[in-house]
Amino acid sequence: MSSRSDGRTPEALRPLKIIRQYTKNAPGSVLMCIGNTQVLITATVEERVPRHIHVLKDDNLGWLTAEYSMLPGATHTRTQRERQKLSGRTAEIQRLIGRTLRASIDLAHLGSRTITIDADVIQADGGTRVASITGAYVALVDCLNALKLDGALKEIPTHTPVAAISVGVVDGNSLLDLDYSEDSQADVDANVVMNGDGNLVELQMSSEKAPLQREQLDEMLDLAQVGINRLFELQRLALSAPLVPGEHQVTEIKAV
Repeated sequence: MSSRSDGRTPEALRPLKIIRQYTKNAPGSVLMCIGNTQVLITATVEERVPRHIHVLKDDNLGWLTAEYSMLPGATHTRTQRERQKLSGRTAEIQRLIGRTLRASIDLAHLGSRTITIDADVIQADGGTRVASITGAYVALVDCLNALKLDGALKEIPTHTPVAAISVGVVDGNSLLDLDYSEDSQADVDANVVMNGDGNLVELQMSSEKAPLQREQLDEMLDLAQVGINRLFELQRLALSAPLVPGEHQVTEIKAV
């Protein structure tokens, strides 16, 4: 099969990079880069929970939520800031990020506090939501480690890692990790979220131009599994590297 416009084979990811401690004040802070897509993700803590958790009267039960935004200069044409009302796309993406990250944490042992994941797209070239999820897991773990170091947590209440990747069908070919040029002409576009046990957490898929055969769906999911395993490797390498206060910690994997 012929290579893509950037020289990748169908099963290849773009270059990957995670930079931890990217900002100073948030206990979890990551710049997640997949090719030319760059998302700044922070994880912060409030010592309170929303009403739907508070009414349960369980002091050990916490909450995790997420917000997502596209900065005005992230795309070729300026994106208007969403000051008054979120677009349907933005609301859907931040709900997706929140749901998938809650699948990686034991909220019953978080304590009466809320962790907020903020994902701000600095530069967009396809895959912003999957980059947000993959980087957010690392920011979340750093945030939880900071809570433990401060004595607020005795143990880290995580279950299993989560990561996400895009996969699609372009000109009849299944491709992993679509950039914008591929995503914009895809016959089928999917975002796949899996956990460290290899199980699906969420699958978003739309058939834009032609119905999808079951055999090709299986092929797409196999491709996604390959890519997500590489993302788990990136997360593991990033989190295993020691942090030096005040300094960025950079982990990279070249296109494979």
